[in-house]
Amino acid sequence: MKTAVVILNWNTKEFLHRFLPGLIASTEGLDAEVIVADSASTDGSLELLAEEFPAIRRIPLDGNHGFTGGYNRALAQVEADYFVLINSDIEVPSGWLKPLVDWMDAHPECGACGPKLLSYDRRDRFEYAGAAGGLLDRYGYPFCRGRILQKREKDEGQYDTPEDVFWVSGACLMVRSSLWKAFGGLDDRFFAHMEEIDLCWRLQLAGYKVTVVPESYVYHIGGGTLSNESPFKLRLNFRNNLLLLENNLARSFRAQGLSVERAQGKARRRILVRMLLDGCSACTYLITKRWAFYKAVVQAHAEYRRLRCKPTREELASQGPAVIRGWYRGWIVPKGLF
Repeated sequence: MKTAVVILNWNTKEFLHRFLPGLIASTEGLDAEVIVADSASTDGSLELLAEEFPAIRRIPLDGNHGFTGGYNRALAQVEADYFVLINSDIEVPSGWLKPLVDWMDAHPECGACGPKLLSYDRRDRFEYAGAAGGLLDRYGYPFCRGRILQKREKDEGQYDTPEDVFWVSGACLMVRSSLWKAFGGLDDRFFAHMEEIDLCWRLQLAGYKVTVVPESYVYHIGGGTLSNESPFKLRLNFRNNLLLLENNLARSFRAQGLSVERAQGKARRRILVRMLLDGCSACTYLITKRWAFYKAVVQAHAEYRRLRCKPTREELASQGPAVIRGWYRGWIVPKGLF
């Protein structure tokens, strides 16, 4: 099989009912299969699939292992040249898949690619999760072409040329299965949020490109599993941001030609600044009496310290030169606030 389009579902029965027919129809005539992996849903998702979509392959998992663990377990059971990770809350037009496959076929140096993500509710606007391709600032704050913090642009064709970026959203991400397997999939420690940025960063460190292919576009609702007001989601974002930097910063500085010692020192200082910035955020939550958010940041840092795993000296020494595209050398937060 050329392409496996895999939804990881957890209690999103209504989205499956609404969007799965269009997704299935969009793959007709292509060497592609739609698969639903289910994370032990309790809302009747599997029953819906059996009744309304009996021909669709289902991969039942033994529990909710998060985005990372769920996809790692599901894709270990799938054979295809390309894996597409796609959320259940996405509506696809008929021709969304072929441009991604064609791009990967024509560009062997590309390890992963994705479409433009547009808002389901405001279709002329970019969607928060990925917009027209993701970037990363010096302190690990992710943003997108077409979206900085909460500010989203209107899609007026300004990003309609394929572009190498830092990351593409896990809401709809195509990756070579050979690289997925070679890299061990997603980092299980992340559970959910920013795991796709980590994967894309690792791909770039290995010499591969990550590209947004705007001829392909999809419509994303967003927040289908965790709302933006969830303290748990906030905790994951703060924790995983630090894990992301720990995993890749020193290796990136080493890839730029720094010695192992200088790369380690520079990464350590950069992460310290990020932790201080997180402290400022925690203080803001405390002053504004958002107690659950304040507690989430404190817990995130405690979990980071428990889960952190620095690259070894041997790993850093073996890191070869690499070009990291989409790495913004400034701090994006002031630009998003003012």
